[in-house]
Formats: sequence, C-alpha cells, structure tokens
Amino acid sequence: MEHPLSDPSDSSHAIVIGAGLGGLASAMRLGALGYRVSVFDTLDKPGGRGSSLTRNGHRFDLGPTIVTVPQVFEELWAACGRDFHKDVDLRALDPFYQIRWPDGSHFDASYDIRAEVERLSPTDLKGFDRFLRDSEERYQFGFEDLGRRPMNKLLDLIKVLPRFVALRADRSVYAHAARRVKDERLRMALSFHPLFIGGDPFKVTSMYILVSHLEKAFGVHYAMGGVQAIADAMVRVIESQGGWVHFNTEVDEISIQADRCTGVRLKGGEDILADIVVSNADAGHTYTRLLRNHPKRRWTDRKLNRQRWSMGLFVWYFGTKGTRGKWQDVGHHTILNGPRYKGLVQDIFLKGRLADDMSLYIHRPSVTDPTVAPDGDDTFYVLSPVPHLGHDAVDWSTERDAYRDKMADVLDKVIPGFRDHLSASEIFTPEEFKSRYLSPFGAGFSIEPRILQSAWFRPHNVSEEASGLYLCGAGTHPGAGLPGVVSSAEVLAKLVPAPAIPLAEPLKVAAE
Repeated sequence: MEHPLSDPSDSSHAIVIGAGLGGLASAMRLGALGYRVSVFDTLDKPGGRGSSLTRNGHRFDLGPTIVTVPQVFEELWAACGRDFHKDVDLRALDPFYQIRWPDGSHFDASYDIRAEVERLSPTDLKGFDRFLRDSEERYQFGFEDLGRRPMNKLLDLIKVLPRFVALRADRSVYAHAARRVKDERLRMALSFHPLFIGGDPFKVTSMYILVSHLEKAFGVHYAMGGVQAIADAMVRVIESQGGWVHFNTEVDEISIQADRCTGVRLKGGEDILADIVVSNADAGHTYTRLLRNHPKRRWTDRKLNRQRWSMGLFVWYFGTKGTRGKWQDVGHHTILNGPRYKGLVQDIFLKGRLADDMSLYIHRPSVTDPTVAPDGDDTFYVLSPVPHLGHDAVDWSTERDAYRDKMADVLDKVIPGFRDHLSASEIFTPEEFKSRYLSPFGAGFSIEPRILQSAWFRPHNVSEEASGLYLCGAGTHPGAGLPGVVSSAEVLAKLVPAPAIPLAEPLKVAAE
C-alpha cells in the first residue's frame, strides 16, 4: 500500500524506523495511545532479525527461535484491545532444550529441572535450590521492576543502586553459578543464557541469572509459523489501528530542526513529517548514520566505538530431504558444547579470533511445526557464536566455506550423513548482519549487556540528542531478547507524550 503523504486526518503522526519486534510493539503501543503510525523497514517483510527466508520449500527463522515470558505479548495485545492467543498459536515445549557435552553426558532443561539436576549432580541439589531462589529474586527486581520502567534519568539509577549492591550485580553470571554448584557441566547449564542476548557469561552481570526462573516459571514456547508469524500478526494489529507498514523502504536520515525531531528523509529523498520519531534501528546506526548531520552530546561516534559490542553469529540454515523420521534423538532445541567453555568465550569476546573448536545451537523446528519444510523433510538452523567485525581478525570471504565445513564435521556426529540429504542451504555471517540489519560491526545483539552498559548506562529510550526522538529494541533499555525488545515498547509508552490530536477512528486500509 502507498503511504498517504497528505493524510486527510489531522491526527498526531508517529514514525517508527524499523519493523523488528521492538519497532512493531512500539507501533502497536503508539496506535493504542491514539497516534497515526507509519513504520518503515528496509526488508521485504516484518520481523527484523526475527524475520524469515524460504528456500526450496523450507522456511527458516533467521533470528530468535525461543519465546519466553509470553505474558509480555499477552499484555501488549491487551493494551490494543486484542487477544494474543487468537492471533498466534503458541506451543509449550517440554523439554525446553537439551545440552550435550563431549563426554556423552547431557542435561534436559524442562519444567522438572530439579530432577535433572539430581540425576546429573546430586551433591549440587541444595546449591541449585538456592540458585533458583536467587534467580527468582533477580527476576522480580531485574525484569518485573527495573526492566519495565524508564531508566533515562540519573536519579532512576541512584534509586536502585542499593538493590544492585545487595544482589551482587557486580558478580558475573558464571561466578554466581560457580558459587552455588560445583559440577562444571551444571555451571555451564546455569550460566550460558547471556549468549542468547549477546553477552559474555564470564563478564555479564549476575542479574541475568533471572532467565533460569522465567524458564521454570513460564516455560519455553514456539510460535507455529515461527517468530515470523508473531511479526505478521503485529502488522495486522497495526493496520487495524489505522497504521501503515512500509517494506523495502530505507530511512536515510532523521530530520532535526532547532534540536527537535521533525520527521525522516527516505533513501529516495522523500521527506515525511512527524510529531515524534521512534528508532528501532540499532542504537549505533541511529546515532552514527541517521543523525550523522546533527551534533551529539552523549552518543558521539567516539563513545559508541568505545562500547563493548555483542559477539557476531555464524548461522547455517539448511534443509534435508526425506529425513523427518531420522535422528530421533535430536529434538527441537539442542546445544552442543565443544571441549572448552571459558576459553572459547574468551576467544570470541576478548581475543576476537576464530577458534578451531566451536559450540553450536541446533534448531530443528520441523519436529514441532510441519509447515517449515516439505512433507517428509527437515528444516535446520545451526548457530555458532563468533567474533564481531570490530576485531578485524576474520575475513569471511575466505573463511565462510571453511567454517561451514568445520561445522558440518561437528554436526555429522549428531545427525550423521546429513550432507547427503541437503536440499536447501543459506549462510549468514557477521557480514550479513551488517548489510541486512545495518548492525554496527555485524554484532548479533547490539551493545553487550555488561553492568556499565545496562539500565541508565545504555542508550536511553528517550534520546538526549533531540527532543521528539525515542529508541526501542535491543540497543536500548532493557536490552536484547524477545521479552526485552517487547518491554522496551512498554517503557516507551510511558515516556512519549499523549498525542495532541488522537486518531478519531482507524483509517480504512486496503489489502495489498
């Protein structure tokens, strides 16, 4: 559909840059407040890093595959007068995922996780129970309190500092797990979660042990149709509110006059006015590219270059023909550990070098969702954390195929002979994250969530660089991951002013 540049209504106009999950959630919240909303995205479909590709009948989720804390979606839909579960078919998984080690041992994370701890390391059961209590305490403070309210004022930080101190937020996730349990396998199983939001488990604040509680309390889910189905449903809500979502349309610059945001300029030179602008683009891209002609007070290029960015990702998406009944011990989510944990993490985050060994996350959605592949076939997504491009140590034009072959050798031990059945194949390296998602350094999850890069220290939801400009998504508060980016929209809704002239009734939107 074409954007109504001369809209007949006099309602207040909000522009959202980027149709990632955070941008779409923000558009929904703004629509519920009464704004007329326009969303612009460079891709051909919604979802951003949560979008999908289809190759030879195989549909690949490109980014997030796990849905936790479903109530953030339920509350988002409720704020728009809708029922999330009428729009999205969410399936609870049990077990959540399986972790495997080179010695042949494994750990099945599930609702009955305590029994699995007892099986793997019975002497650690008492310490694990204490770890879970720690996790719930940090969930209540870090997610339900801190993660769902603004943190853009220094006073916001000062108020919570005593609680940070009391909860030993200075301690890393791994260090906290190591204080509670002795088995190194269990220490890994309780500390690896920051990798799913771009953080080094040996450096990221122990506040993130809250993930263990939310998994146990709310489970791990899969959306039928993938995360793409959630994004598609979000677009339908936005359009029902009278909003517009435009694809294959890149915003080139945020327009500023007298330190006030007035709209955006598209890549083709078209200017579109707005009362407020919300950027779901990476915070680094927002400040270095979209505000390149506007002097910055805080988020200068130099400051952004000094930040520690999340790791890069090497992801191999492939389909296999006639294998639906094979490899029955490989479920929906499997994590394969290499021979090293801390050493590999240091190579990725600190040394910035591509190691010979690797740990892998295998996503096999076809065991739950038959629509991801042709009848009888399988769809796989295999991810390996790698250094981001800022380390300047990996030339992916020469390493891409060699690294895929190393990955295939590891996979052959789990899904033997899979290469004989390949029917589709696509590879993303940090180079693709840089070009497709406009991600600085090709980082997988924006700025790393270390303690001095979280909460008030992170780029704020309300920008200091121009009035009328707001940020949402992984690079701002509260951070990456589906619950984080959706919660950023909740925080945003508490910061934006009410529309001066609310949209009286939804615009009539024709189907594309």
